[in-house]
Amino acid sequence: MATKAPESVRMSYRIGRGEQGVLTFEPYKSALLPLWRFRTVPIAQASSAALWDKFLEFEELDDFVGMDMTRKFIQMGMTRAKRYANHRGGRKYDADGKVKEKREHAGKAEKEEASQVFRTVWARCKAHEGYATKRRLFLGEQKRWSQQQGNS
Repeated sequence: MATKAPESVRMSYRIGRGEQGVLTFEPYKSALLPLWRFRTVPIAQASSAALWDKFLEFEELDDFVGMDMTRKFIQMGMTRAKRYANHRGGRKYDADGKVKEKREHAGKAEKEEASQVFRTVWARCKAHEGYATKRRLFLGEQKRWSQQQGNS
């Protein structure tokens, strides 16, 4: 995805909480999902680096939605790797819907480390000066756009 999505698509975006909407908002999902992997530490390092590059690419395009979606994928790398560290096979709930007890298992340490790789990049996203500025500007732009659509 080398260009911004159309304005009508971007303005329909809702920042949401945490990773909310990350697997549903196109065309960003399709551009970012192939970059998202966390199985091993080297894979997590390559994935988080590729996603960070996309984050910066979206910044260059002045595309806050792209930056935020990338941040969500990075956050999801952290949380999913952590889930696999805490629960063998990544299954948090049993057949009855109850949370399974956390147990030691082969691969736990590697998943913990993969989660930490993503956590470091996620913190970089959150602390990024351009991200906070673009977020504020996007919310203002989105509000004006919504008002104009209601007045048309």
